[in-house]
Amino acid sequence: MILSLINLIILLFAPFLVIGVIKKTKAFWAGRKGVSIWQPLRDFVRLMRKDYVISETTSWIFKFSPMVTFATVIFAGLFVPMVQGYSVINMPGGFILFSYILGLGKFFSLIAAMDTGSSFEGMGASREACFTTIVEPAFFIIMASIIALTGNFTFHGLSQVLANAGGLGVLIIILAVLALFVMLLTECCRVPVDDPTTHLELTMIHEVMILDNSGQDLGLITWAAGIKMVILESLIAALIIPMNLSFGYALLAFLGVIFGLAVVIGTLESGIARLRMSHVFEFIFSMSSFALIILSLVAIKIYGS
Repeated sequence: MILSLINLIILLFAPFLVIGVIKKTKAFWAGRKGVSIWQPLRDFVRLMRKDYVISETTSWIFKFSPMVTFATVIFAGLFVPMVQGYSVINMPGGFILFSYILGLGKFFSLIAAMDTGSSFEGMGASREACFTTIVEPAFFIIMASIIALTGNFTFHGLSQVLANAGGLGVLIIILAVLALFVMLLTECCRVPVDDPTTHLELTMIHEVMILDNSGQDLGLITWAAGIKMVILESLIAALIIPMNLSFGYALLAFLGVIFGLAVVIGTLESGIARLRMSHVFEFIFSMSSFALIILSLVAIKIYGS
């Protein structure tokens, strides 16, 4: 019960600090003081105090979409192991339900963007849908490989790779971390896939999809995006952090990983620019390459060379 409560608190409030750390890191590399790491929370509170404006061309889908997106991200987060590898919902094959719950939220966000009738928002929706279709098969290959290796049909198998693969486990973990990091940058629309600070419609992806959202709806969408980032960072943490740590060390290690990844993301966004659209697909396909290498290593471990 206590671990469930701690996981929920992290799931709900850590996203604001993660975004704040990313902004603070970018300010550091730019030689600026930057805003407080609490600024994303203040921005969210300000949005929730505002009313929203809805275009007359939209239907009920546009109004309903932010709530569905937020609810699906919260529900998906209950399947993800956090402190001490504990997840609120732990069931065999839960990673499949996890993926398609997130897919449901993504579907509503896509049709809401197209519901506005804007050609720019439809363009962003088509790009985001295309990226997701590349990421999803690679994610399932990684999870299927880890299941075959560990015999565990839940996300807890992520923390058992090293114990079941021996020397190959280190290489599998490194490749899985790289693959999930590519997934994180893609699904959360960060550099080099997308630039969350851009204001040019032709180069925007996620941001152009929410141009018509405002007030409380925009606040929910922003919160959901931060929660999704924490969820994917938690999967990476599950690969890295050992299961046998005491509660205090496990909590510190988990927070260290998610905020450490935020620093890495901020540093990456400060050092490189967004890729050209033709090269974005090459970058995302690197996740599939990592996934296939992991599958090969698992096959070697199980069946021998």
